[in-house]
Amino acid sequence: MRKTVSFTKDATNLFFHLLTACNLSCRHCYINPPQHGSNTLPIETIEEWLALFASRSKEANIIFLGGEPTLHPDLARAVKTARALGYASITIDTNGYLFHDILNKVTPEEVDALSFSLDGATAPTNDALRGEGCWETCVKGIREGVAKGFSTSLIYTVSGANLHELDQMPALLEAWGVEHFFIQVLGIRGNSAREEAEEEGLMRVTRDHWMEVVPKVVEEAARRGIKVTWPKVFLDEGEPFECAGNVADNLFLFPNGRVYRCPLCEDYSVHSMVIEEGVLKKAPRINESDLFDLSIAEGCVMNRIIQPGNIVYKENGAPEWRVACCLLKEEITP
Repeated sequence: MRKTVSFTKDATNLFFHLLTACNLSCRHCYINPPQHGSNTLPIETIEEWLALFASRSKEANIIFLGGEPTLHPDLARAVKTARALGYASITIDTNGYLFHDILNKVTPEEVDALSFSLDGATAPTNDALRGEGCWETCVKGIREGVAKGFSTSLIYTVSGANLHELDQMPALLEAWGVEHFFIQVLGIRGNSAREEAEEEGLMRVTRDHWMEVVPKVVEEAARRGIKVTWPKVFLDEGEPFECAGNVADNLFLFPNGRVYRCPLCEDYSVHSMVIEEGVLKKAPRINESDLFDLSIAEGCVMNRIIQPGNIVYKENGAPEWRVACCLLKEEITP
């Protein structure tokens, strides 16, 4: 299996949002135009920024995102530029609509993975979250990608609205020829942070429900020969907490030039860095980087600040469990 984005210690990943526009309006979308920008980057700027980060690290995996990155008319050129600059791997994250005939403009040798987003094992569940017709279109896109020889992965964002179908996914992925399964947990940011989200059924998953379902699905997918990457979320008793901000190098780059290191912070102007006049600069303090070294009983500082509903406390005020860093994930390779 080819090397792609990695969520381990010492990993270096550049999540490059080329635009924030999208053809869908997913109920749990994290894109926040007031914080991320509403512009579509011109290819000249994309190539300039690609060179900027390539000179920063020769070990970086690059992931092209949006919005929907295949809406960008110059995505294929951006891929070829990234390959020429020597990025360790190249991934395109897509909702499956695959605009601008992208599969005929790049090759499996240029793209290490096409990563599709699907949030249900059936059309009714997925389309209630992502929009009518999305399930059918995404599955068609997966089949087309596999048929053309692309390595494919699938991202499933778990919430109370779709956890009940997660156990159906391993058999589907095997049938479609998907090689890598990314299980994500719903983050309370973007649309999910709206007050109406809980009322609309877009619920976070409790620790008991997560532990009851997810490990079994991981084992089943691995048994079928599928690589699985998933978040620990809840640390075991006595297990130490580590922050990816200290042990890895994940950069989330948006069209307005902001660069975040923790995705939980992306609804706020606490970005670590910013590109100004073609130069990558540190953002003024205090920003997210100033929080990475803090040690608290709850584990992840960002989780405690931004989505404290993930934590339950004992009568003495101590947390029942610690929350793991969302960027350091578990992985099993068959």
